[in-house]
Amino acid sequence: MARQPNLSGEHRFNKYGTAGLLASSAARGWSNLAAELRSHSDTVAWNSPQPDTEVCVDISGSRAVITRRLDGVTDTTVSERGTIWLRPAGVQEGLIDMSEPVPAILHLYLPPSRFSPQSLDEGFGAAAMGPLRHRGGFQDPLLAEIAYAIMSELEHETSAGSLLAETLALSLMARLVQNHVCAPPPGFLTPVAQEGLDRRRLSRVLDYIEANLDGDLAVARLASVACLSQFHFARAFKAAVGRSPHRHVSARRLERAKELLCDADRPLIDIALTLKFSCHANFTRAFRQATGQTPAQYRRSLLT
Repeated sequence: MARQPNLSGEHRFNKYGTAGLLASSAARGWSNLAAELRSHSDTVAWNSPQPDTEVCVDISGSRAVITRRLDGVTDTTVSERGTIWLRPAGVQEGLIDMSEPVPAILHLYLPPSRFSPQSLDEGFGAAAMGPLRHRGGFQDPLLAEIAYAIMSELEHETSAGSLLAETLALSLMARLVQNHVCAPPPGFLTPVAQEGLDRRRLSRVLDYIEANLDGDLAVARLASVACLSQFHFARAFKAAVGRSPHRHVSARRLERAKELLCDADRPLIDIALTLKFSCHANFTRAFRQATGQTPAQYRRSLLT
């Protein structure tokens, strides 16, 4: 018998239940993107409107035969690594059947607000914002790479993970609008300036980052400080600084961590939470990856 998940709550995480959940962004504080890494072994069915756009990516290359029936439309795919399924928001009824267990599927959820012209760049006109279409079992190397990057952050939290997730969500959304809206008008993308931030705006953004390393440094907020759209800001910042906003914030937070570690009495978990890590273990992993030492080892080296 098909499993009927509870969809009465606001959280999209209830759709597939708790069985097979390998990793989740539910406690990460990500904005405008939710992610789950799951294994599947049962038929999944639902009979309630789905409010979010869902993108599923086969991470493992299962070779299972996946059959979906969404609002009466059926598609069947032999799944490989990188196979993608797209379910637009608003689907009322659905059933997904698998010929054999699937070890790892990444589920990504985007709320409807992400697909408004206000969330996109100046190059996306209102005419481009047609509804997304159902897509079953297709390949898109760029979408797959975005998904792999999200999965990596989901499994191994970094010091600016929320900012990275938000940036990747923007890229994911743009790719979906670019290639998967119903009958997009030709040439709906217009050129967008690629110049870096001017000195005044760059100084304002960098000062804001330094003053808020222990605060919320979302792309939307940084773009607002620069008085630019989110898409234009992300490109302009990288052109001016040589690295993305996420990489810059991550590097500055790790430098801040080194300063905080000079206080021998400050608990490591307090430093981790101050720098927006969800737990001590993720802070330790990211710090060791960047420096070759754990925070405790680095602190001891300061005292010898």
